[in-house]
Amino acid sequence: MSISIVDLNSQQIDVLKEIGNIGAGNAITALSKMVSKRIDMKVPIVNVIEFKDVAELVGGPEVLVSGIYFKVSGDITGSIMFLIDNNSSRILINWLMNKNETSMELDEIELSALKEIGNILAGSYLSSLATLTGLSMSVSVPSLAIDMAGAIISVPVIMFGQVGDHVLLIETDFIEGLNHVKGNFFLIPDEQSFEILLKSLGVM
Repeated sequence: MSISIVDLNSQQIDVLKEIGNIGAGNAITALSKMVSKRIDMKVPIVNVIEFKDVAELVGGPEVLVSGIYFKVSGDITGSIMFLIDNNSSRILINWLMNKNETSMELDEIELSALKEIGNILAGSYLSSLATLTGLSMSVSVPSLAIDMAGAIISVPVIMFGQVGDHVLLIETDFIEGLNHVKGNFFLIPDEQSFEILLKSLGVM
């Protein structure tokens, strides 16, 4: 019988948290290079949460957010979502494009830039995971949606099929001067992938 994320013991969760910390560090490094700015981060918060609580975590189901979604394939299958509020989206775009805009309306170039930032960040996390586990994995071309959080979290269900009851959250705060971006990464592997992941890490 495949292990579920909800069945993980404290040692297994600690290992996943450490992967989250390493992945966050690599993501910050990649983002700093991408935008040519020094970006710091707080210690990431890594938790296993219920899928139904994802919308509340970003402010409630009616809050407008940007969601960048990736399908994960290879030795591990599942999906990744990167959720940020719209103000954080604008800050990230300003960093990348050296702007000082305040408008929440994004043009096509800015939307493309936001997808590319999400692609770099998700790729950094996944690369860290691949290096630590020796597993082969890749992400799809990113899909971007700007909508209410409740609608955004339905994307994995629509695009990937039935998801599990729990997901792995990596909550990372990016800081540059007075600007502060809170990014929420959600790893949603299928049950078989959790078993493969834990075995590769030697904790199963």
